Amino acid sequence: MSWQERIVVDTQILTGKPVVKGTRLAVEFIVDLLAQGWSQSDILQSYPRLSHDDIVACLAYASDLLHAEKVFHVPAT
Repeated sequence: MSWQERIVVDTQILTGKPVVKGTRLAVEFIVDLLAQGWSQSDILQSYPRLSHDDIVACLAYASDLLHAEKVFHVPAT
């Protein structure tokens, strides 16, 4: 399973933020919950429309973004 099957970007939903398909739950929101210490069980209990695969897709999406990030050194002038 790839995150592309579960994460969508639609300008009509949350002004184009990436969301879990069929929801208005942003990838950013799910990752934030995990960063705050929520367990997968906590998230699934609070948001029953989500699945384990949706949470994994959010993490995979975030991982891909971080891998694609490029940092350039700009010398001080």
